[in-house]
Amino acid sequence: MRLSLRVNGEARTVDGLWPGESLLYVLRERLGLPGSKNACEQGECGSCSVWLDGVLACACLVAAGQAEGAEVVTVEGLADGGELDPVQAAFVEAGAVQCGFCTPGLVVAARDLLTRSPDPGDAEIREALAGNLCRCTGYEKILDAVRQAARARR
Repeated sequence: MRLSLRVNGEARTVDGLWPGESLLYVLRERLGLPGSKNACEQGECGSCSVWLDGVLACACLVAAGQAEGAEVVTVEGLADGGELDPVQAAFVEAGAVQCGFCTPGLVVAARDLLTRSPDPGDAEIREALAGNLCRCTGYEKILDAVRQAARARR
């Protein structure tokens, strides 16, 4: 099977897909984009969060064939050249990056929130990140990073 899609603004084609292959597998193993992490493979942890045609999605739950002709943005696609996206920079500056496994999904989810709501309150931030699990922190630095990114984007 052949898959044609745009990833981080670039047209990409992948040949030889097998029917059950996930978008996450395609991104990581076939396209060399390891930012989206493979953790639960059940859509429960948010580590593989990407934008699929502008909608936040768990790439582990998307069959690769469903992404035919789609626009996918991964955490790698948020940076502008060598400059980090304000959300990425805020996570670093706030110390919200621990082991880093959940960070890409949290960054994409936080960026999605700030795209929809430039000045979210704490309850809105918590709701937007509820689908992302972190086993290293108490989440406070992650919340600080989202608040900081919101200020930086204004």
